[in-house]
Amino acid sequence: MESEMGNFINDELRWAAVQQRDASADEEFWYSVRSTGVYCRPSCGARPALRKNVAFHDSREAAEAAGFRPCLRCKPDQPPLAERQAAIVAQACRVIDEAEDAPDLDSLAEAVGVSRFYFHRMFKAVTGITPKAYANAARARRVQAGLVAQATVTDAMYAAGFNSSGRFYAQSPAVLGMKPTAFRAGGAGEQIKFAIAECSLGPILVASTAQGICAILIDDDPDFLVKDLQDRFPKAELIGAEPEYEQVVSRVVGMVEQPSLGLDLPLDVRGTAFQQRVWQVLRAIPAGRRVTYAELAELAKVPRGARAVASACAANAIAVAIPCHRVVRNDGSISGYRWGVDRKAELLNREAISE
Repeated sequence: MESEMGNFINDELRWAAVQQRDASADEEFWYSVRSTGVYCRPSCGARPALRKNVAFHDSREAAEAAGFRPCLRCKPDQPPLAERQAAIVAQACRVIDEAEDAPDLDSLAEAVGVSRFYFHRMFKAVTGITPKAYANAARARRVQAGLVAQATVTDAMYAAGFNSSGRFYAQSPAVLGMKPTAFRAGGAGEQIKFAIAECSLGPILVASTAQGICAILIDDDPDFLVKDLQDRFPKAELIGAEPEYEQVVSRVVGMVEQPSLGLDLPLDVRGTAFQQRVWQVLRAIPAGRRVTYAELAELAKVPRGARAVASACAANAIAVAIPCHRVVRNDGSISGYRWGVDRKAELLNREAISE
Protein backbone atom coordinates (compact mmCIF):
# COMPACT_ATOMS: atom_id res chain seq x y z
CA MET A 1 0.00 0.00 0.00
CA GLU A 2 1.38 3.38 -0.97
CA SER A 3 0.69 6.77 0.58
CA GLU A 4 1.40 10.41 -0.11
CA MET A 5 2.35 10.95 3.55
CA GLY A 6 5.78 12.25 4.55
CA ASN A 7 8.98 10.83 3.13
CA PHE A 8 7.88 7.19 3.24
CA ILE A 9 5.88 7.08 0.05
CA ASN A 10 6.54 3.49 -1.02
CA ASP A 11 7.08 0.07 0.49
CA GLU A 12 10.81 0.10 -0.21
CA LEU A 13 11.34 3.24 1.88
CA ARG A 14 9.03 1.95 4.57
CA TRP A 15 10.82 -1.38 4.84
CA ALA A 16 14.14 0.47 5.13
CA ALA A 17 12.68 2.56 7.97
CA VAL A 18 11.49 -0.58 9.77
CA GLN A 19 14.90 -2.22 9.44
CA GLN A 20 16.55 0.91 10.84
CA ARG A 21 13.88 1.32 13.53
CA ASP A 22 13.56 4.90 12.39
CA ALA A 23 11.56 6.86 14.99
CA SER A 24 10.98 9.67 12.50
CA ALA A 25 8.68 7.30 10.61
CA ASP A 26 6.40 6.82 13.63
CA GLU A 27 2.94 8.24 13.00
CA GLU A 28 3.75 8.23 9.25
CA PHE A 29 2.76 4.59 8.80
CA TRP A 30 2.38 1.30 10.71
CA TYR A 31 3.40 -2.21 9.75
CA SER A 32 1.86 -5.59 10.53
CA VAL A 33 3.46 -9.02 10.83
CA ARG A 34 1.35 -11.88 9.49
CA SER A 35 3.15 -14.58 11.49
CA THR A 36 2.45 -12.92 14.86
CA GLY A 37 -0.84 -11.16 14.12
CA VAL A 38 0.32 -7.81 15.54
CA TYR A 39 1.00 -4.37 14.13
CA CYS A 40 3.80 -2.04 15.23
CA ARG A 41 5.39 1.38 14.90
CA PRO A 42 8.44 1.53 12.60
CA SER A 43 10.68 2.15 15.62
CA CYS A 44 9.50 -0.96 17.49
CA GLY A 45 12.34 -2.83 19.18
CA ALA A 46 10.76 -6.25 18.69
CA ARG A 47 12.62 -9.05 16.95
CA PRO A 48 12.92 -8.28 13.19
CA ALA A 49 10.27 -9.90 11.02
CA LEU A 50 10.75 -11.51 7.62
CA ARG A 51 9.91 -9.18 4.76
CA LYS A 52 7.45 -11.66 3.26
CA ASN A 53 5.34 -11.48 6.44
CA VAL A 54 5.21 -7.66 6.60
CA ALA A 55 2.49 -5.36 5.26
CA PHE A 56 2.21 -1.58 5.62
CA HIS A 57 -0.75 0.51 6.72
CA ASP A 58 -1.48 4.22 6.61
CA SER A 59 -3.32 4.23 9.94
CA ARG A 60 -3.89 2.22 13.11
CA GLU A 61 -7.49 1.79 12.08
CA ALA A 62 -6.43 0.22 8.77
CA ALA A 63 -4.15 -2.25 10.56
CA GLU A 64 -6.87 -3.23 13.03
CA ALA A 65 -9.47 -3.51 10.26
CA ALA A 66 -7.15 -6.00 8.58
CA GLY A 67 -7.35 -8.14 11.73
CA PHE A 68 -4.11 -7.22 13.51
CA ARG A 69 -3.84 -6.36 17.22
CA PRO A 70 -1.48 -3.73 18.72
CA CYS A 71 2.02 -4.82 19.73
CA LEU A 72 2.47 -4.99 23.49
CA ARG A 73 6.02 -3.68 23.20
CA CYS A 74 5.71 -0.45 21.17
CA LYS A 75 1.99 0.12 21.98
CA PRO A 76 1.07 1.63 18.59
CA ASP A 77 -2.51 2.28 19.74
CA GLN A 78 -1.26 4.71 22.39
CA PRO A 79 0.49 8.11 22.08
CA PRO A 80 4.14 7.97 20.96
CA LEU A 81 6.69 6.92 23.56
CA ALA A 82 8.08 10.44 23.93
CA GLU A 83 4.62 11.77 24.76
CA ARG A 84 3.96 8.96 27.24
CA GLN A 85 7.30 9.56 28.93
CA ALA A 86 6.68 13.32 29.06
CA ALA A 87 3.30 12.70 30.69
CA ILE A 88 4.88 10.40 33.29
CA VAL A 89 7.59 12.94 34.07
CA ALA A 90 5.01 15.74 34.32
CA GLN A 91 3.04 13.62 36.80
CA ALA A 92 6.22 13.01 38.83
CA CYS A 93 7.01 16.73 38.83
CA ARG A 94 3.53 17.46 40.21
CA VAL A 95 4.11 14.92 42.98
CA ILE A 96 7.41 16.61 43.87
CA ASP A 97 5.93 20.11 43.71
CA GLU A 98 3.02 19.20 45.98
CA ALA A 99 4.99 17.18 48.55
CA GLU A 100 6.02 18.80 51.84
CA ASP A 101 9.21 16.72 51.88
CA ALA A 102 11.06 15.60 48.76
CA PRO A 103 9.84 12.06 47.88
CA ASP A 104 12.53 9.41 47.49
CA LEU A 105 13.15 7.69 44.17
CA ASP A 106 11.20 4.54 45.08
CA SER A 107 8.14 6.56 46.10
CA LEU A 108 8.19 8.59 42.89
CA ALA A 109 8.58 5.52 40.68
CA GLU A 110 5.69 3.83 42.48
CA ALA A 111 3.52 6.93 42.15
CA VAL A 112 3.87 6.96 38.35
CA GLY A 113 3.76 3.17 37.95
CA VAL A 114 7.20 2.35 36.55
CA SER A 115 10.35 0.71 37.88
CA ARG A 116 12.87 2.69 39.92
CA PHE A 117 15.68 2.31 37.39
CA TYR A 118 13.53 3.09 34.35
CA PHE A 119 12.01 6.14 36.05
CA HIS A 120 15.40 7.66 36.95
CA ARG A 121 16.76 7.14 33.43
CA MET A 122 13.57 8.46 31.78
CA PHE A 123 13.30 11.53 34.03
CA LYS A 124 16.86 12.58 33.27
CA ALA A 125 16.42 11.95 29.53
CA VAL A 126 13.29 14.13 29.38
CA THR A 127 14.34 16.98 31.70
CA GLY A 128 18.15 16.86 31.54
CA ILE A 129 18.40 16.65 35.33
CA THR A 130 17.84 13.97 37.96
CA PRO A 131 14.68 13.75 40.10
CA LYS A 132 16.78 14.85 43.08
CA ALA A 133 18.02 17.93 41.21
CA TYR A 134 14.43 18.79 40.25
CA ALA A 135 13.34 18.35 43.87
CA ASN A 136 16.15 20.69 44.94
CA ALA A 137 15.01 23.24 42.37
CA ALA A 138 11.41 22.91 43.61
CA ARG A 139 12.64 23.51 47.14
CA ALA A 140 14.59 26.53 45.88
CA ARG A 141 11.37 27.98 44.45
CA ARG A 142 9.64 27.42 47.80
CA VAL A 143 12.53 29.06 49.63
CA GLN A 144 12.41 32.09 47.34
CA ALA A 145 8.64 32.41 47.64
CA GLY A 146 8.81 31.89 51.39
CA LEU A 147 11.46 34.52 51.94
CA VAL A 148 9.17 37.01 50.23
CA ALA A 149 5.91 35.91 51.86
CA GLN A 150 6.86 34.67 55.34
CA ALA A 151 7.34 36.91 58.35
CA THR A 152 10.83 35.59 59.18
CA VAL A 153 13.65 33.59 57.61
CA THR A 154 12.87 30.79 60.09
CA ASP A 155 9.26 30.64 58.91
CA ALA A 156 10.48 30.45 55.32
CA MET A 157 12.88 27.66 56.27
CA TYR A 158 10.10 25.46 57.67
CA ALA A 159 7.69 26.37 54.85
CA ALA A 160 10.26 25.09 52.35
CA GLY A 161 10.52 21.74 54.16
CA PHE A 162 13.80 22.19 56.00
CA ASN A 163 13.81 20.70 59.50
CA SER A 164 17.34 21.81 60.30
CA SER A 165 18.58 25.39 60.26
CA GLY A 166 22.10 24.07 59.69
CA ARG A 167 21.08 22.36 56.45
CA PHE A 168 19.05 25.37 55.38
CA TYR A 169 21.88 27.86 55.77
CA ALA A 170 24.42 25.43 54.29
CA GLN A 171 22.34 24.89 51.15
CA SER A 172 20.86 28.38 50.69
CA PRO A 173 23.84 29.98 48.87
CA ALA A 174 23.65 27.26 46.19
CA VAL A 175 19.85 27.55 46.09
CA LEU A 176 19.59 31.33 46.07
CA GLY A 177 22.98 32.49 44.84
CA MET A 178 23.35 34.47 48.09
CA LYS A 179 22.59 34.24 51.81
CA PRO A 180 18.87 34.02 52.70
CA THR A 181 18.97 37.29 54.64
CA ALA A 182 20.37 39.08 51.59
CA PHE A 183 17.73 37.54 49.31
CA ARG A 184 14.96 38.43 51.74
CA ALA A 185 16.27 41.97 51.97
CA GLY A 186 15.67 42.46 48.24
CA GLY A 187 18.88 44.45 47.97
CA ALA A 188 18.31 46.37 51.19
CA GLY A 189 21.42 48.25 52.19
CA GLU A 190 22.88 48.05 48.70
CA GLN A 191 23.51 51.00 46.47
CA ILE A 192 23.00 50.29 42.78
CA LYS A 193 24.14 52.82 40.23
CA PHE A 194 22.34 52.79 36.92
CA ALA A 195 21.90 54.77 33.76
CA ILE A 196 19.93 54.47 30.54
CA ALA A 197 21.50 55.14 27.19
CA GLU A 198 20.65 54.64 23.54
CA CYS A 199 22.36 52.04 21.40
CA SER A 200 21.59 50.68 17.95
CA LEU A 201 19.38 47.98 19.55
CA GLY A 202 17.27 50.56 21.40
CA PRO A 203 17.27 51.86 24.99
CA ILE A 204 19.73 50.02 27.24
CA LEU A 205 19.96 50.10 31.04
CA VAL A 206 23.25 49.34 32.78
CA ALA A 207 23.35 48.83 36.56
CA SER A 208 26.21 48.09 38.96
CA THR A 209 26.69 47.19 42.59
CA ALA A 210 29.98 47.64 44.40
CA GLN A 211 30.97 44.18 43.10
CA GLY A 212 30.32 44.86 39.42
CA ILE A 213 27.69 45.07 36.71
CA CYS A 214 24.53 43.32 37.91
CA ALA A 215 22.21 44.06 34.99
CA ILE A 216 22.32 44.96 31.31
CA LEU A 217 18.74 45.24 30.11
CA ILE A 218 17.44 46.14 26.64
CA ASP A 219 13.91 47.06 25.63
CA ASP A 220 11.97 49.52 23.49
CA ASP A 221 10.56 51.25 26.60
CA PRO A 222 12.99 52.99 29.01
CA ASP A 223 10.32 53.09 31.73
CA PHE A 224 9.99 49.30 31.55
CA LEU A 225 13.75 48.96 32.01
CA VAL A 226 13.65 50.98 35.22
CA LYS A 227 10.69 48.98 36.51
CA ASP A 228 12.50 45.74 35.72
CA LEU A 229 15.51 46.91 37.75
CA GLN A 230 13.28 47.99 40.63
CA ASP A 231 11.54 44.60 40.64
CA ARG A 232 14.91 42.86 40.83
CA PHE A 233 16.16 44.98 43.70
CA PRO A 234 13.01 46.30 45.40
CA LYS A 235 14.77 47.48 48.57
CA ALA A 236 18.05 48.71 47.16
CA GLU A 237 18.93 52.36 46.83
CA LEU A 238 18.97 53.09 43.11
CA ILE A 239 21.24 55.93 42.12
CA GLY A 240 20.79 57.27 38.61
CA ALA A 241 22.45 59.69 36.23
CA GLU A 242 25.84 60.09 37.96
CA PRO A 243 28.32 61.66 35.52
CA GLU A 244 31.18 59.35 36.51
CA TYR A 245 29.07 56.30 35.68
CA GLU A 246 28.79 57.35 32.05
CA GLN A 247 32.17 55.77 31.30
CA VAL A 248 30.89 52.37 32.40
CA VAL A 249 27.77 52.75 30.27
CA SER A 250 29.85 53.87 27.31
CA ARG A 251 32.00 50.72 27.51
CA VAL A 252 28.91 48.52 27.69
CA VAL A 253 27.36 50.24 24.67
CA GLY A 254 30.63 49.78 22.80
CA MET A 255 30.49 46.03 23.54
CA VAL A 256 26.90 45.84 22.27
CA GLU A 257 27.85 47.63 19.06
CA GLN A 258 30.84 45.32 18.58
CA PRO A 259 30.38 42.15 20.69
CA SER A 260 33.72 40.71 19.59
CA LEU A 261 35.44 43.35 21.77
CA GLY A 262 34.14 41.67 24.92
CA LEU A 263 33.80 43.41 28.27
CA ASP A 264 36.61 43.50 30.80
CA LEU A 265 34.53 45.09 33.58
CA PRO A 266 33.69 42.94 36.65
CA LEU A 267 30.24 41.37 36.84
CA ASP A 268 28.05 40.80 39.87
CA VAL A 269 26.33 37.61 38.68
CA ARG A 270 23.37 36.48 40.78
CA GLY A 271 21.55 33.22 40.30
CA THR A 272 21.37 29.63 41.45
CA ALA A 273 24.47 27.47 41.35
CA PHE A 274 23.21 25.77 38.19
CA GLN A 275 22.42 29.06 36.46
CA GLN A 276 25.84 30.45 37.31
CA ARG A 277 27.50 27.32 35.91
CA VAL A 278 25.63 27.74 32.61
CA TRP A 279 26.43 31.45 32.47
CA GLN A 280 30.11 30.77 33.10
CA VAL A 281 30.14 28.34 30.17
CA LEU A 282 28.39 30.94 28.00
CA ARG A 283 31.08 33.53 28.77
CA ALA A 284 33.70 31.11 27.44
CA ILE A 285 32.00 30.86 24.02
CA PRO A 286 33.90 33.19 21.68
CA ALA A 287 32.25 35.80 19.49
CA GLY A 288 31.26 34.43 16.11
CA ARG A 289 30.63 30.92 17.40
CA ARG A 290 27.14 29.53 17.77
CA VAL A 291 26.14 26.55 19.89
CA THR A 292 22.89 24.66 20.16
CA TYR A 293 21.09 24.18 23.45
CA ALA A 294 22.14 20.53 23.36
CA GLU A 295 25.80 21.51 22.86
CA LEU A 296 25.56 24.03 25.69
CA ALA A 297 24.17 21.29 27.93
CA GLU A 298 27.16 19.10 27.08
CA LEU A 299 29.58 21.95 27.85
CA ALA A 300 27.80 22.55 31.16
CA LYS A 301 28.13 18.81 31.93
CA VAL A 302 24.38 18.15 31.92
CA PRO A 303 23.99 15.83 28.90
CA ARG A 304 20.48 15.91 27.47
CA GLY A 305 19.79 18.94 29.65
CA ALA A 306 18.84 21.27 26.80
CA ARG A 307 15.63 22.38 28.48
CA ALA A 308 17.38 23.13 31.76
CA VAL A 309 20.09 25.26 30.12
CA ALA A 310 17.46 27.05 28.03
CA SER A 311 15.75 28.09 31.28
CA ALA A 312 19.09 29.35 32.62
CA CYS A 313 19.57 31.40 29.45
CA ALA A 314 16.10 32.90 29.88
CA ALA A 315 16.96 33.93 33.46
CA ASN A 316 20.10 35.82 32.42
CA ALA A 317 19.84 39.54 33.27
CA ILE A 318 23.20 40.61 31.84
CA ALA A 319 22.65 40.89 28.10
CA VAL A 320 25.54 40.39 25.65
CA ALA A 321 28.23 40.25 28.38
CA ILE A 322 26.77 36.83 29.23
CA PRO A 323 26.20 35.91 25.58
CA CYS A 324 23.08 33.77 25.58
CA HIS A 325 22.43 35.21 22.11
CA ARG A 326 25.03 32.72 20.79
CA VAL A 327 22.72 29.77 21.54
CA VAL A 328 20.50 28.60 18.67
CA ARG A 329 18.15 25.73 17.93
CA ASN A 330 19.42 22.37 16.73
CA ASP A 331 18.57 23.31 13.14
CA GLY A 332 20.51 26.58 13.46
CA SER A 333 17.41 28.77 13.55
CA ILE A 334 17.22 31.73 15.92
CA SER A 335 14.68 31.81 18.74
CA GLY A 336 14.25 32.23 22.45
CA TYR A 337 15.86 35.56 23.35
CA ARG A 338 14.35 37.56 26.21
CA TRP A 339 15.32 40.85 24.55
CA GLY A 340 13.77 39.93 21.22
CA VAL A 341 14.62 37.59 18.37
CA ASP A 342 15.41 40.50 16.05
CA ARG A 343 18.05 41.79 18.47
CA LYS A 344 19.52 38.30 18.75
CA ALA A 345 19.77 38.03 14.97
CA GLU A 346 21.43 41.44 14.77
CA LEU A 347 24.03 40.55 17.42
CA LEU A 348 24.87 37.30 15.64
CA ASN A 349 25.14 39.15 12.34
CA ARG A 350 27.55 41.68 13.84
CA GLU A 351 29.74 38.91 15.22
CA ALA A 352 29.76 37.11 11.88
CA ILE A 353 30.80 40.28 10.05
CA SER A 354 33.60 41.05 12.51
CA GLU A 355 35.15 37.60 12.14
